[in-house]
Amino acid sequence: MNEKKSTKTITIRDIPGVTPTLADKLEAAGLTTPWAIVVIRAEELAEKTGIPQATAERIIQSARKLLGITFKTAREVKMERMNIQKITTGSKSLDELLGGGIETKTITEFYGEYGTGKTQICHQLSVNVQLSPDRGGLNGKAVYVDTEGTFRWERIESMARGLGLNPDEVMDNIYYQRAYNSDHQISIVEELFKFVPENNIKLVVIDSVTSHFRAEYPGREHLALRQQKLNAHLHQLVKLAEIYNIAVVVTNQVMARPDVFYGDPTQPIGGHVLAHTPGVRVQLRRAKGNKRIARVVDAPHLREGEAVFAITDDGIRDSEE
Repeated sequence: MNEKKSTKTITIRDIPGVTPTLADKLEAAGLTTPWAIVVIRAEELAEKTGIPQATAERIIQSARKLLGITFKTAREVKMERMNIQKITTGSKSLDELLGGGIETKTITEFYGEYGTGKTQICHQLSVNVQLSPDRGGLNGKAVYVDTEGTFRWERIESMARGLGLNPDEVMDNIYYQRAYNSDHQISIVEELFKFVPENNIKLVVIDSVTSHFRAEYPGREHLALRQQKLNAHLHQLVKLAEIYNIAVVVTNQVMARPDVFYGDPTQPIGGHVLAHTPGVRVQLRRAKGNKRIARVVDAPHLREGEAVFAITDDGIRDSEE
């Protein structure tokens, strides 16, 4: 079996058949690594760059050969998984529930009712990603896409102080943008394919990923179009995470199910589209005082379980009990 070559040592200009002119077009479209080429559809590549589709198909095939993408053994998959990096949440119990923290190369979804801590976790991760690896960070920066106006610089400041960091430096390393509708939200993610590698971004947060889609496509008559757009958006986020080995965290709202009489009557927005896309789904619930309960609902490599954490003035921490 061929082993995948490191994307750190090769660029799109090393792909056989990619001329300097083609390379310029690819880079202008935000396709800066061979991995960015192999995960894109030929039609999409042609549309983004203005090159013929036949040329796009040849470039994709050449990139696959260059990276040695072929069948691999389960042991090779294991070795790749061992290289995945993780960001601490600030709570050891929550980290343990998540297998060591928030993973790169995947989407982690936090969903729950208002006040369960979704946005607090997003703020904390935007700070923690800047920590050194020995403290649970990735020495990287964060992008925070805010769809509901819930971002608060004051919380970033207090969380930074809680970790002994310079608040101004921490805030300089968080790139914020408010998304005003679903199309704007989608376009922001498109821009990230170029912005992420140029700015040492290691975490992308979207809080919340479903709110605009839910508001703009109400009713059953718009359900199919909403789900189609949301599905395409989520798969762009998957590509972003995999191409650049970054963590993507999204929050999601819940709605009540009137037909449920026993158990939890709430369910996350997005239906099957959102249920199948994130690599890790975590439900958040309120507990006494500042305590919250996190439950892993779906993750192929994690056992189902729960963890209790606390939201303090300094940020996300372990519960005292």
